[in-house]
Amino acid sequence: MSAFEPIGADAVVPPPGGGLASRLRLWRLRARSRGGLQFGRDVRVGRGARVRADGGRVRLGDGCLLGPGCRIEAPGGTVDIGAGARIGERSVIVALSSVSVGAGAVVGEWAVLSDAEPSGGDVELPVRLQPVASRPISVGDGALIGAHAALGSGARIAAGAAVGSYAVVPTPVAPTSR
Repeated sequence: MSAFEPIGADAVVPPPGGGLASRLRLWRLRARSRGGLQFGRDVRVGRGARVRADGGRVRLGDGCLLGPGCRIEAPGGTVDIGAGARIGERSVIVALSSVSVGAGAVVGEWAVLSDAEPSGGDVELPVRLQPVASRPISVGDGALIGAHAALGSGARIAAGAAVGSYAVVPTPVAPTSR
């Protein structure tokens, strides 16, 4: 955890209240995940936070914070939240393959990290019927993902980097040969 308290619009601060309520929420999340949730010490969980690990695995590092109403879903994939990382209020993380958030990183409020997207191979086929492609997302140690930002499949954010509020980090596109 950093030596200073976060400030500004992209700050994710711990919810008020005692540690007992947070621990009870954490244990309830663990029971509902049927063994798919592993966590370290001093993990704080805000009201309404949800973790779903149907066939996947979610690991929360020591001292991380799940803000109120945030949602982590790992249907078949893995989500790794590093030590001291902060996941903002109402943010969403979805992993069909892998999403990792580094130690001390901050994912702002209402941000979305999703490693799944339609393959887009056939323009005649409706999007809802197209197969889903999935590539891992990586957020480096100490990185900042601003409020309402969206990271697409295959996004890689370097350690200490900042992604601005409302930014969209799309799937990296491979160069085409001509």
